Amino acid sequence: MALTTSQVSTKRRTLLFALATATVATAVAASPATASPAAGPGTPKAGTTGPTASGLDWHDCQAGRDGTHDGMPDGAECATLAVPLDYGKPEGRTVGIAVSRIRSDKPTARRGTLLVIPGGPGSSGVDRLARKGEALRKETGGTYDLVSFDPRGVGDSTRADCKLGADDLEPAHLRSWPGTDGDISDSVARSRRIAEACARNGGEVMRSLTTANEVRDMESLRRALGEEKLSAWATSYGTYVGAVYAQKYPERTDRWVLDSSGDPDPSRVARGWLANMSAAADDRFPDFARWAAAPERDAQHRVAGRAEDVRPLFLSLAKRLDGVPERSADGKGQLTGNRLRMVMQQALYSDAGFEQFAALVVTARDAGDKPVPYDLPSVPSADATVNMAVVCNDVRWPRSVPEYARDVRADRIRHPLTAGMPVSVTPCAFWKDRPADKPTRITSDGPSNVLMVQSLRDPATPHRGALKMREAFGERARLVSVDAGGHGVYLGNATRAGEDDKRAGACADRAVTTFLTTGRRPASDTLCTTAGTESR
Repeated sequence: MALTTSQVSTKRRTLLFALATATVATAVAASPATASPAAGPGTPKAGTTGPTASGLDWHDCQAGRDGTHDGMPDGAECATLAVPLDYGKPEGRTVGIAVSRIRSDKPTARRGTLLVIPGGPGSSGVDRLARKGEALRKETGGTYDLVSFDPRGVGDSTRADCKLGADDLEPAHLRSWPGTDGDISDSVARSRRIAEACARNGGEVMRSLTTANEVRDMESLRRALGEEKLSAWATSYGTYVGAVYAQKYPERTDRWVLDSSGDPDPSRVARGWLANMSAAADDRFPDFARWAAAPERDAQHRVAGRAEDVRPLFLSLAKRLDGVPERSADGKGQLTGNRLRMVMQQALYSDAGFEQFAALVVTARDAGDKPVPYDLPSVPSADATVNMAVVCNDVRWPRSVPEYARDVRADRIRHPLTAGMPVSVTPCAFWKDRPADKPTRITSDGPSNVLMVQSLRDPATPHRGALKMREAFGERARLVSVDAGGHGVYLGNATRAGEDDKRAGACADRAVTTFLTTGRRPASDTLCTTAGTESR
């Protein structure tokens, strides 16, 4: 029977390119590429002229166009905020930012607004609030109105589309996985083609998709909400957005939580985040190996008899599958080495992905030399556009193809699990537009009101990168590390299958909730373990 990714939700499937180009926390809504944002009564429409809206016209939330926002709590409100396409031309064309809100159910306890900053680039904050809103409201006890947004280019906000071809939207192609023996020639050709398509079709909206503009849009949202300050819970790529906002508008930050941070080095930004995923996979894979070799696993999920045998088996299997063509003679998809590697990397984000990944490995192992049918759904072109545009517009990437080839050769030796993909060439190497803004350097200037929380074995934003963010903030921040695996910490962001991980995660949850509700942070950096909290 053919194995597919049909068991994975549409929202996770559209995330696949984001997992490779930058850090990721939540899934991207698969919205029609050309749709306009749904505006509430009296809300300025995208594409019109006029200054940033001074307020928001709230209305009852409806499900997203594809049902993405089902599950929004009763009483949730939605609106569209018109912001300048180009903040250098505030009276010019506007774009629409979709916003959602869950009001505090205890007005007397209300402190202000807590902004949920989504990850990605390319994740829907409106969707994230729909999924996490009830738990967050319960955890914070009505201390805040909970607000989130779809960044420009995402979900119900104004979209852009590079109009990429079907082959380029295959998830294993959008990720720059090298070919057999590390050859990057196909990735170079594809990256050139994608960059040219974006230059030809992306338009002004695509060129406006940057971290700097997302931060400006957040400040416009703060003013529209009428709040003097914002509190925030940012996850994954959203932690970089949150850090830049805290740097640009320190006087506008109240209680600031950064969950799963990357290295904010302004000379590299997303290129550095992507490169760090090689070692991050090495950090996390042993968790899967122990799970997949546990005696209680059934035959369909037990990859090997011992945990130490899982990694060599996976590497051998991926190498053998490198010789399998992507399509059979009758045009059906087949499991290749890079498709297996891609599924592996995605599965490491959460223990919840282990079962499906193990089943795929066992099937391929037992198939011997027989091809394994395997199809992957294409990523919607508009979703791929926003993922690429933000990371390519933010900073200038190296142009030298030989440099990428050299880096891939070295990285494949040091980190064979990811086979050189994290340092391989991307469309950013051939991007036509130069960054409009210089990347922001994060410093210790500002109030000491940042709480960072981080898993020790994060496959996307490794702990070593978070230490760089902590170092950059200096005394502005405290770091709560968690002896657990997976991407995302607060409120079970990464499903914790093991009891040990659950206990360590509960310790981190308490630290974040205490900070959000009382303002108290640990006196020093701490580590949450199964035994409790330790100073570091």
